[in-house]
Amino acid sequence: MKLRKEIEPQFDVAENRYPQVLKLILDYTDYCDQNGDEENIAYKKLEERLHLMTGKDMSKFNLWEWWEEDGAENLAFDISLPEPEQVETITREEVYEIVRRLKTFEEPDQKSVSDFFRTFYNNTVYGNGYFIKFLEINCNAFRLNLFQRNKDKNGNYFEYSIDEVVAILVA
Repeated sequence: MKLRKEIEPQFDVAENRYPQVLKLILDYTDYCDQNGDEENIAYKKLEERLHLMTGKDMSKFNLWEWWEEDGAENLAFDISLPEPEQVETITREEVYEIVRRLKTFEEPDQKSVSDFFRTFYNNTVYGNGYFIKFLEINCNAFRLNLFQRNKDKNGNYFEYSIDEVVAILVA
């Protein structure tokens, strides 16, 4: 199912921002390798430039030790991708599609999407939490444990099915 434009991640915006964001991150790393940044002056300038470019709070991102996490490319993508938006109404079918994407591993149709989309699509589902954030701001009954392994009162582990999660979120 194709979701409405205001629900899908804005890959076009991310793809436009990405080269410049990646360059800024890598340039900062090169600067630190050559000069250090003990006072965090260059770091603060980088944060400011990225904030002005994206409107995002840069304190959520690790701009100086990205090599210990997902790498510069994924970091640049996460910074480049606009945050999910709150929508006025969301249908049961749309919630089902989002939950289905989160609970099943599915590659995008390779023929109908760009290389950029293919490279970073799974990051929006599993990496940066785009769809989890979307559900959190659009479904009042959202709880993170709906997407995790849980323990019942008898100590047995279980996971909610897609239908159970949807029923809870749209109740």
